[in-house]
Amino acid sequence: MIDKKNEEFNQSAFDECRTIIENCRKEAAKRIVGQTESVDGILTALIAGGHILLEGVPGLAKTLTVKTFSDMSGLDFKRIQFTPDLLPADITGTLIYEQSSGRFSVRKGPVFTNLLLADEINRAPAKVQSALLEAMAEYQVTIGEQSLPLARPFFVMATQNPIEQEGTYNLPEAELDRFLLKIILNYPSVDEELLIVKEGGKPENIPVKKVFDAQKIEFCRALAEKVHCAEEIMRYIVSIVNVTRPDAVKKPRMHGAASHTPIFQGTAERSDILKYISFGASPRASIALCRCAKVRALFAGRSFVLPEDVKDTAVQVLRHRLLLSYEAAADNVSADELIEKILSLLPVP
Repeated sequence: MIDKKNEEFNQSAFDECRTIIENCRKEAAKRIVGQTESVDGILTALIAGGHILLEGVPGLAKTLTVKTFSDMSGLDFKRIQFTPDLLPADITGTLIYEQSSGRFSVRKGPVFTNLLLADEINRAPAKVQSALLEAMAEYQVTIGEQSLPLARPFFVMATQNPIEQEGTYNLPEAELDRFLLKIILNYPSVDEELLIVKEGGKPENIPVKKVFDAQKIEFCRALAEKVHCAEEIMRYIVSIVNVTRPDAVKKPRMHGAASHTPIFQGTAERSDILKYISFGASPRASIALCRCAKVRALFAGRSFVLPEDVKDTAVQVLRHRLLLSYEAAADNVSADELIEKILSLLPVP
């Protein structure tokens, strides 16, 4: 028997979550013109409980976007401007000797917050970037002999400029894999840019309401976990990720739901894609894709995942997890194009 009261409660909970999401979109639109994909991406990551890498050329409101979400929330916010002379201790904190007591005490760094803006993260060398690895993966920081837990929720929103090479350092693959999504900000349309100019170029002065906090994020996150993802959809997710791995041609491990035939009927199709990939995505990508698909279903007010939810988030989840080959650079092939190709070739459940 269906419990009508429980059914009504669930529907009201879904409606409440959708209201929170719509309020976030409306408030963000007061400052951010266009960029709906990036706003939805950030909302997806906040509810799914992951970190975000924002990439775009200067002037596309990367920092403004993060600060806007900070102003819209009741979360503690701190910003680190990454520079070549930054030290790991400037992020995590360090031990300070107190002469009066003759002991060392912990001085916590800016990583001890809810929302951390790592601005222009690729301007600091690898030893500084790696200071975030433990915080992003394990939600704790080790200083000296102590492992200190971080506040919950904890999100890293990092920005980087893709075109500048002077004084920049590539992010290590281990850190890239810890970002749930990589969001690319594109140029605005002519009409959007005209609106930006009319507003006078000072959007940070526009007030926004606080429309979500830690409790509302936790509420939406708990609801997203209840969204049903059928085994066929999970198999579809794993198939997408599996195709990105070069060893899948030699050792195919994923098969269709109803038969024992490989994912792609033609090996030429797979070889055409895999010649551009040196290393594919890990199981962490499959988990991330499933979590994000559930959140997108929540955006639509559904309690179940559709293949369209997977397709909507696949590019943002996978684009930074593929290590492309020299052939990809020579043929000017991007990770986004490869993912779109995989999605077009894989049979949809």
